[in-house]
Amino acid sequence: MSVTDVTDADFGERVLRSEHPVLVEYWADWCGPCRQLAPIVGELAEAYGDRMRFVKMDTNRNQVTPATYFVQGLPTIHIFVSGELVKTFQGSKTKSMLTRAIEEYV
Repeated sequence: MSVTDVTDADFGERVLRSEHPVLVEYWADWCGPCRQLAPIVGELAEAYGDRMRFVKMDTNRNQVTPATYFVQGLPTIHIFVSGELVKTFQGSKTKSMLTRAIEEYV
Protein backbone atom coordinates (compact mmCIF):
# COMPACT_ATOMS: atom_id res chain seq x y z
CA MET A 1 0.00 0.00 0.00
CA SER A 2 1.10 3.55 -0.54
CA VAL A 3 0.47 6.93 1.03
CA THR A 4 -2.37 8.69 -0.78
CA ASP A 5 -3.45 12.32 -0.83
CA VAL A 6 -6.48 13.43 1.15
CA THR A 7 -8.25 16.80 0.91
CA ASP A 8 -10.63 18.83 3.02
CA ALA A 9 -13.41 17.62 0.70
CA ASP A 10 -12.82 13.88 1.18
CA PHE A 11 -11.35 13.83 4.71
CA GLY A 12 -14.62 12.73 6.30
CA GLU A 13 -15.11 9.82 3.93
CA ARG A 14 -11.51 8.61 3.76
CA VAL A 15 -10.42 9.24 7.36
CA LEU A 16 -13.34 9.69 9.74
CA ARG A 17 -15.48 6.92 8.23
CA SER A 18 -12.64 4.49 7.50
CA GLU A 19 -13.05 0.90 8.67
CA HIS A 20 -9.33 0.85 9.47
CA PRO A 21 -7.19 3.11 11.66
CA VAL A 22 -5.78 6.01 9.62
CA LEU A 23 -2.44 7.80 9.93
CA VAL A 24 -2.63 11.35 8.54
CA GLU A 25 0.57 13.20 7.69
CA TYR A 26 0.10 16.98 7.46
CA TRP A 27 2.84 18.54 5.32
CA ALA A 28 3.81 21.44 3.07
CA ASP A 29 6.30 21.70 0.20
CA TRP A 30 8.38 24.34 2.03
CA CYS A 31 8.81 22.10 5.13
CA GLY A 32 12.25 20.43 5.32
CA PRO A 33 11.37 18.05 8.17
CA CYS A 34 8.28 17.00 6.17
CA ARG A 35 10.54 15.87 3.33
CA GLN A 36 12.59 13.84 5.82
CA LEU A 37 9.50 12.23 7.34
CA ALA A 38 7.77 11.32 4.06
CA PRO A 39 9.96 8.28 3.22
CA ILE A 40 9.50 6.93 6.76
CA VAL A 41 5.72 7.18 6.43
CA GLY A 42 6.02 5.48 3.03
CA GLU A 43 7.92 2.57 4.56
CA LEU A 44 5.32 2.25 7.31
CA ALA A 45 2.55 2.25 4.71
CA GLU A 46 4.23 -0.66 2.95
CA ALA A 47 4.61 -2.56 6.23
CA TYR A 48 1.18 -1.86 7.74
CA GLY A 49 -0.97 -0.95 4.74
CA ASP A 50 -3.12 -4.05 5.08
CA ARG A 51 -4.17 -3.02 8.62
CA MET A 52 -3.99 0.78 8.57
CA ARG A 53 -4.57 3.49 5.96
CA PHE A 54 -1.90 6.12 5.34
CA VAL A 55 -2.79 9.51 3.89
CA LYS A 56 -1.09 12.88 3.56
CA MET A 57 -2.62 16.34 3.47
CA ASP A 58 -1.00 19.34 1.80
CA THR A 59 -1.70 22.16 4.26
CA ASN A 60 -1.05 24.80 1.58
CA ARG A 61 -4.05 23.57 -0.41
CA ASN A 62 -6.20 22.32 2.46
CA GLN A 63 -6.57 24.62 5.42
CA VAL A 64 -9.93 23.71 6.95
CA THR A 65 -9.04 20.27 8.32
CA PRO A 66 -5.69 21.31 9.84
CA ALA A 67 -7.42 24.24 11.55
CA THR A 68 -10.21 21.98 12.81
CA TYR A 69 -7.67 19.65 14.44
CA PHE A 70 -5.40 22.47 15.70
CA VAL A 71 -2.40 21.59 13.54
CA GLN A 72 0.00 24.38 14.49
CA GLY A 73 3.34 23.07 13.24
CA LEU A 74 4.65 20.83 10.50
CA PRO A 75 5.06 18.02 10.14
CA THR A 76 2.18 16.77 12.26
CA ILE A 77 0.99 13.17 12.38
CA HIS A 78 -2.49 12.23 13.56
CA ILE A 79 -3.81 8.73 14.10
CA PHE A 80 -7.58 8.28 13.87
CA VAL A 81 -9.50 5.21 15.00
CA SER A 82 -13.24 4.94 14.30
CA GLY A 83 -13.34 8.64 13.45
CA GLU A 84 -11.67 9.74 16.69
CA LEU A 85 -8.27 11.40 16.96
CA VAL A 86 -6.31 9.12 19.30
CA LYS A 87 -2.67 10.16 18.86
CA THR A 88 -0.78 13.30 17.81
CA PHE A 89 2.88 13.79 16.95
CA GLN A 90 4.39 17.16 16.07
CA GLY A 91 7.77 17.56 14.45
CA SER A 92 9.94 14.92 12.88
CA LYS A 93 9.78 11.51 14.56
CA THR A 94 11.76 8.32 14.23
CA LYS A 95 10.46 5.24 12.48
CA SER A 96 10.60 3.25 15.72
CA MET A 97 8.54 5.86 17.58
CA LEU A 98 5.86 5.84 14.89
CA THR A 99 5.94 2.03 14.71
CA ARG A 100 5.22 1.78 18.44
CA ALA A 101 2.26 4.12 18.05
CA ILE A 102 0.89 2.19 15.06
CA GLU A 103 1.23 -1.11 16.94
CA GLU A 104 -1.10 0.26 19.64
CA TYR A 105 -3.97 0.57 17.14
CA VAL A 106 -3.62 -2.20 14.54
